[in-house]
Amino acid sequence: MEGSDRFPPDSRLVAHTLACRRGERLLFRKLSFALRPGEALHVTGANGTGKTTLIRTLAGLSRPYAGEIESAGSVGLVDERPALDPDLPLGRALGFWARIDGVDDTAPIHARLGLDSLLDVPVRFLSTGQRKRAALAVLVGRGVPVWLLDEPLSGLDSGAIETVSRLVTEHLEQGGIALIASHQPLAVPGLRKLALEDFAPREEPA
Repeated sequence: MEGSDRFPPDSRLVAHTLACRRGERLLFRKLSFALRPGEALHVTGANGTGKTTLIRTLAGLSRPYAGEIESAGSVGLVDERPALDPDLPLGRALGFWARIDGVDDTAPIHARLGLDSLLDVPVRFLSTGQRKRAALAVLVGRGVPVWLLDEPLSGLDSGAIETVSRLVTEHLEQGGIALIASHQPLAVPGLRKLALEDFAPREEPA
């Protein structure tokens, strides 16, 4: 997929023979991939295979057990913990990030993600899907080239899922990069797939 000039042409996210563990348990090993502008990877795997651990490691929140990560370009993360003040109305919580990111007009992305009618609702009262949509609105406003999305479709209805798939597609068309860990499929052209089970450690024969 051809990238535009919106993001740096040298943006990248590369993993070299990566291994991660949770506690003493090795989750996966020898995992390698390379993503360049306009490319996306859909990471699949059953619960417990290490999807969230991989995302957190790529975001720099955890250290890999082995291997190396090479990246260029700012990274934006969406996971189950949106960075929104739970006591603020959604509009004010989103406004905090809009000021930091220098976004003058947030109305279009709020409308697109169906947040218009929720702006007066305290964040703590939002459903899982509503919080996910709010986190995606913040991510779009940040304008970063590398997106890391951990179960971005959880709690969303079919219309919102279609919107998220389109947002990812547009991000790639503008030269962005996306790595998405999800149980659900995304309608994103050219989306590559990686099954974490293929990198699970093999038990040695007795």
